[in-house]
Amino acid sequence: MRAAFIGLGVMGFPMAGHLQREGHQVAVYNRTAAKADAWVTKFAGRAAATPAEAARDAEIVFTCVGNDDDLRAVVLGEAGAFAGMAKGAILVDHTTASAEIARVGRSSRRASAGLPRRAGLRGQAGAENGQLAIMVGGDDETFARAEPVMWSYAKAITLVGPTGAGQLTKMVNQICLAGLTQALAEALNFADRAGLDAEKVLATISKGAAQSWMMDNRAQTMLADAFDFGFAVDWMRKDLGMAVDEARRNGAGLPVTALVDQFLAEIQRRGGNRWDYTSLIKLLR
Repeated sequence: MRAAFIGLGVMGFPMAGHLQREGHQVAVYNRTAAKADAWVTKFAGRAAATPAEAARDAEIVFTCVGNDDDLRAVVLGEAGAFAGMAKGAILVDHTTASAEIARVGRSSRRASAGLPRRAGLRGQAGAENGQLAIMVGGDDETFARAEPVMWSYAKAITLVGPTGAGQLTKMVNQICLAGLTQALAEALNFADRAGLDAEKVLATISKGAAQSWMMDNRAQTMLADAFDFGFAVDWMRKDLGMAVDEARRNGAGLPVTALVDQFLAEIQRRGGNRWDYTSLIKLLR
């Protein structure tokens, strides 16, 4: 298909590359033009000067930018993607944005998608390996048209509900991760202060109901005080902030999530903005 990809960050750059390698004709746009030029050098395709130019003649347009404001900047206005998209074209948004912004442009036949980090390949690694697990919000017809293209970079794709449901499902994912990570941090710190052999403890409890992906994949790095990788504290705070805001609207109680968000704020105050969010254990040591 003729495709456009807007936003070539650590996620978007490899995702757009998978599309091009699968035979789709991809035009790319990035706020920093040098990044778009580097993508063209690596994958071919073409770079566009504006989101509207990238989207012109595209049957499907992908966005993957930083937040709500970034998304508005690349889809709205005279230079935005909507201005260049032909009638019937599809917009698939991979930005971790609010559910409210995802509902903007519903009449444009837009499918919104969130990116959960799970199943052993999370975030950047999942994008680079074409192994992302994707939850999608949109209508059945639009999803049916977009799904075959998304398999270029995905290993699991699920239509979870109408437009906005993808972002909401991503919030559910992050709520779970926040609680699991804080619990694991407290457990490892408790084991250490109790004089236990953490390796033996983990080998034992990981065979029972306490087992989780976080335990299997992050306990060792937490014990080693290694956090220069993975999903940054800044990103997790952004995600949890959106979840807390949505909870205020729908009446859900998120006491643990709100508390973990404040713990992450303390990590930021200590200069750990780019550390992996499992650095929560640092506050307990």
